[in-house]
Amino acid sequence: MLTRGTIIMSTFPSEKSVAELASKVVAGKLCACVNFIQIRSIYAWRGRMEDQKEFIALFKTTTKSAKRLKAEISRLHPYEVPEIVELKMEDVASQYLSWLIESTDGVPKKRHNAAKR
Repeated sequence: MLTRGTIIMSTFPSEKSVAELASKVVAGKLCACVNFIQIRSIYAWRGRMEDQKEFIALFKTTTKSAKRLKAEISRLHPYEVPEIVELKMEDVASQYLSWLIESTDGVPKKRHNAAKR
């Protein structure tokens, strides 16, 4: 099976909750990177309209690691019903996909700089 990139998306109630979970899954090599930012969410919950600040997180991983990553997000997530959505990457730069694979599924072949200097 060809390994592809995928993004798992989830929302969190606080910066602390997403940062703690992100640190664990990156350290555990379930994903290569997690980006998160504060957003405003309006949604229905238990018969009421909610208007809350949340943090949306994008977990960058591979199709090979996605199932384990989603299980870990579900296990550690603070929400009773966490949003866990997988977004398949269709067109990914080859160097970026190599970095995803090396950071999650494989042994690094060569060092990639996080930022160009």
